[in-house]
Amino acid sequence: MRRVEHVMGFPVSLRVDDEDVPERAADAVFAWLREVDARFSPFREDSEVCRLDRGEPLEISADLWEVLGLCEEYRAATGGAFDARLPGRGLDPCAVVKGWSVQRAAGLLAAAGARRFCLNAGGDVVAAGGPWRVGVRHPEDAGRLCAVLAVTDAAVATSARYERGDHILDGRTGRPATGLLSLTVVAPTLTEADAAATAAFALGREGVAWAAARPDCEVFAVDADRKVLRSPGLPVA
Repeated sequence: MRRVEHVMGFPVSLRVDDEDVPERAADAVFAWLREVDARFSPFREDSEVCRLDRGEPLEISADLWEVLGLCEEYRAATGGAFDARLPGRGLDPCAVVKGWSVQRAAGLLAAAGARRFCLNAGGDVVAAGGPWRVGVRHPEDAGRLCAVLAVTDAAVATSARYERGDHILDGRTGRPATGLLSLTVVAPTLTEADAAATAAFALGREGVAWAAARPDCEVFAVDADRKVLRSPGLPVA
């Protein structure tokens, strides 16, 4: 089974190699991601996130409480470098929502009986079965790879400056984080990999060691001086 849809502002591709998984499993994945976009987007005036940010009276859902809790966890762990509430900006939990929601989608696939699949959300990947080969893009040349990772039952996420420029801010200063060109995290879940990659990027060069010290995380990074840094257990193919 293969499916590609544009959700949350980026392409999401699904490949399931199991022959006995029904098509409705893919339907459930994309329906969930569309629901997440409607509920948690900071760009939709009627979303739960925007209504909360405006101070409207509402009953906060269990899902949003979970997301806000994760945002606070990473804010505290980075001393404020990662912050979903930056001065001058509204509440923006996207750095947590993406990985969290795609990992939840992977759980839907597993519950439907999928054992070997790859779910790629704008370059961030959840892989089951395998091994799968996941390329790490060169931060200055879209046609080249820096590394190829061998991933089985794990997730890979990258934060970088090459797609959206200096969009990740250091919450401690309010200025763009420029110490790194790209940073990739391999972790057991995309919830961890995606949030940790963004948080580490916001920390700058010190973020490489910070991410590598997190339980079960491996890191590949290119700093602003073009130096490659990687943790010893990185699963290079």
